[in-house]
Amino acid sequence: MGHLRPPLWVLNGATASGKSGLAIDLAQRLAAAGQPAEIVNADSMLVYRGMDIGTAKPTADERAAVPHHLIDIHDIEEPAAVADFQQRARQVIETCRSRGVLPILAGGSALYVRAIIDEFDFPGADPQVRARWEEVLAERGPEHLHAELARRAPQAAARILPGNGRRLVRALEIHELTGRVTAALPEPTYALDAVRQIGIEIERDALDARIQARVEQMWDQGFVEEVEALAARGLADTPTAGKALGYRQVLAYLRGDLTERQASERTVSATRRFSRKQFGWFRRDLRIRWYPALDPRLADRVLADAQDWTHA
Repeated sequence: MGHLRPPLWVLNGATASGKSGLAIDLAQRLAAAGQPAEIVNADSMLVYRGMDIGTAKPTADERAAVPHHLIDIHDIEEPAAVADFQQRARQVIETCRSRGVLPILAGGSALYVRAIIDEFDFPGADPQVRARWEEVLAERGPEHLHAELARRAPQAAARILPGNGRRLVRALEIHELTGRVTAALPEPTYALDAVRQIGIEIERDALDARIQARVEQMWDQGFVEEVEALAARGLADTPTAGKALGYRQVLAYLRGDLTERQASERTVSATRRFSRKQFGWFRRDLRIRWYPALDPRLADRVLADAQDWTHA
């Protein structure tokens, strides 16, 4: 494998389906067979330093065993922009391949994965326009912005919750700059060569049980203390990091808006909803080859099928 330009492997699947573990297993097996492999993170929350427990970030030992890219690259106060992540990820992938290393893209939502591997252009940005809408948000609230977006672009407004001020500001900025708010993702067309997409699927009951166990483990590992430390650094006021699953629920507990039990239960239910949404998006991509997550020979099956995959 190593003498040719390696392909890009992409691992798709819902939260807690086992993508990170499979990525490490595959990378180690590939390396043992003479093909160096490294993991490229596609999860927008793993980029934040200090957000470890709640994001199920790969451990120091796991990162020592297999090189991981795009983890711990931002402080919490920095916003996570999909366009910036797209550029960084593509650069890392190209650098890996130019070194003869097979990159394995793992983790994250369908939006981030699609943005990295497919033709996917982002509308422009104008700091002045955005600042003006942010000022309106601060003065009049998100419901006013939602009503304004509904007047200008009703279809776009229907897809955004009235309380989501950040998305409303961005939608109004895009509409002002382009005259429209894109209603749907573009048709999937690879922007990168030799992409091989792998999906891992798991029955809902089994996934729900995994999510419950993961959240309980987060609490046991000191998740509340992690959020407390980040709250002291201003997590609640951050544009992106403070909205992460689990973190916003614990912040509500620390404010006294929820009990600790409610924060834990709401983290479980929100994660389950997100996992279903994730899986629904991935299921629409007919280019993905699916495998059962609970197959004890999962990595063997993926590697056996990989013998049939050709290079660019």
